Amino acid sequence: MDVILVPGLWLDASSWDAVTPALTEAGHAVHPLTLPADPTATIQDWVDAVVERIDAAAEPVILVGHSGGGNVVWGAADARPDRVVRVVFVDTMPPPPGAMISEFPVVDGVVPFPGWDFFDEPDTADLDDDTRRRVAERVVDVPGTVPTDRLPLSDERRWNIPVTVLSGQLDADSAQQALAEWGPWADEFGAIRDTEVVTLGSGHWPQFSQPEAFAEKLTAAVR
Repeated sequence: MDVILVPGLWLDASSWDAVTPALTEAGHAVHPLTLPADPTATIQDWVDAVVERIDAAAEPVILVGHSGGGNVVWGAADARPDRVVRVVFVDTMPPPPGAMISEFPVVDGVVPFPGWDFFDEPDTADLDDDTRRRVAERVVDVPGTVPTDRLPLSDERRWNIPVTVLSGQLDADSAQQALAEWGPWADEFGAIRDTEVVTLGSGHWPQFSQPEAFAEKLTAAVR
């Protein structure tokens, strides 16, 4: 099976390095992506980059999106619902139409990595100092409008695609409780016909904080 791995904000294809060997060993053709970095790129350009990779695959694909990459893979699934057999969201949820990733400071047309202190403590608690340093040395700026661009979704066939959520802290019940406060996000998740939530017991970056355990959970989800 072709598995397309889409990183979150500030990350590139190398962010998947610790987990790709397990997927390859399981027999998958693994395609970690680096998304367009041109400052003028939009969320649609990012979605289009994933769609291009889907179209290049000989068989239907599985999409995996971490954090803000979840918006990207859901947009690509909406564009190619007949070519995607599963979408895996890593510590994020399927976004509804018109959703954005989040708001961050824009500097000279790009969004630089804001530093670890910007994020909530539960998201970063399992990242030791060495890991934080290594990741921070590899981050890339994000095109300025990408985090706040609204995601266009129009094909309801996306709801037929099975979805797995690999959540850092939430289980199925607490995920539903959280979604109940998110309005359209709850509607989107409720419309998907086949969903599962798997708890990782991690912060927001399991590919860095617990790569072996995360690789095992991701490999189990990619089916």
